[in-house]
Parts: sequence; C-alpha cells; structure tokens
Amino acid sequence: MAVRKLRYNDDEILRKRCKEVTVIDDRIRQNLDDMLETLHHTENGAALAANQVGICKRLVVIDYCDCLLKLVNPRIIGCSGEQECVEGCLSFPDRYVKTIRPKKVTIEAMDENGDEIMVTGEDELAKCFCHELEHLDGIIFLDKAIEVVEL
Repeated sequence: MAVRKLRYNDDEILRKRCKEVTVIDDRIRQNLDDMLETLHHTENGAALAANQVGICKRLVVIDYCDCLLKLVNPRIIGCSGEQECVEGCLSFPDRYVKTIRPKKVTIEAMDENGDEIMVTGEDELAKCFCHELEHLDGIIFLDKAIEVVEL
C-alpha cells in the first residue's frame, strides 16, 4: 500500500467526470488499498474519491460512522428526507459550508471482489455518500453551498 498525494483546490482533475471501472483486477484493488491508506494518513478524513488522489476512475473509500467500504462504480439508487449539513473536504482544507442533503441515502456498487452490494446510510453517512459520489462527477461540495461556515 502507498500513501498518494492529495489533489487540492483548483486542480482540474477534481472537476472531471471519472470513468466507469470495467474490470476489477489487482490494479483496481491496489488503487482502493492506496486510497484507504491515504485516508488513514490524512487528518480528519472520513472518505476519499479516486480523483482526489489523481485517479480518474469511479472508486470511493469510506471509513466513517462504523462503516468501512471500498466501492467500485457506486451510484445512488434512492434517497429520502432532508437535512442541513456542515461539510468540509480533504481537497479544500479549512473551508466549510452548509449544504442541504438527503437524510437517508441508498447506494449500489461493487466491492473490491466484484460482488454487488447495496448500503443505506442515514444522517452523517448519507451526507458522506452524496459528497463522495458527487466527486466522481466533478461536482464539489462548494457547488452545493447555501452558506459559508467559519469554524
């Protein structure tokens, strides 16, 4: 495993739509492991999308709210409710905003072995799912801001 370099602020890869993974092989598994290692070596990290470490593939790792996930080609298949959130992002240090997110989100993805999984998250985990999956489409949390927050 390796700690990868995070991409910050105006790095153009953060605005690119990531490509679908067509084959889950050892290289994809290594990318996921590297992403998780990077997340664990970054202060205040809850999750990481692949483009945040320069990989333009639809991969996300989450280690948050007692949930450890390595996701390949994740997509939201359902959401309900509404909540006001305060969000930050590893790629935008020291910037925080309020957003409106669904209170409950269900995602579908493949795990690192190619098995299909479905996971439902509520509250903070729902926010996390939305935030990370939007990264894969080149959407950043600042695009969803309703108010800047000073912490």
